[in-house]
Amino acid sequence: MQRDPRAWLWDVREAALAIRTFVSGLDQFGYANSELVHSAVERKFEVIGEALNQLSKAEPVMAAHPTVWNVIQSSLPALQDSVAQLLKELDARA
Repeated sequence: MQRDPRAWLWDVREAALAIRTFVSGLDQFGYANSELVHSAVERKFEVIGEALNQLSKAEPVMAAHPTVWNVIQSSLPALQDSVAQLLKELDARA
């Protein structure tokens, strides 16, 4: 029996809400210095990734929804830029 696609979307929604709750009241320094919060946030991102992966297998058209495309277009480049900058800084230290 195939899982209802809404269940994966609920997983994504709940994980995103949990991340926002975990970091509420923290700044970047507070987040970076809390191993507990850092680990919890990483775990919820794993949940999001797994839910979207399962959704894309069961409902490829739904997984390609414009919302996902917008995240790819807006958030992914910023993440790539941040990682590139961090790599440059680490290379400069080496």
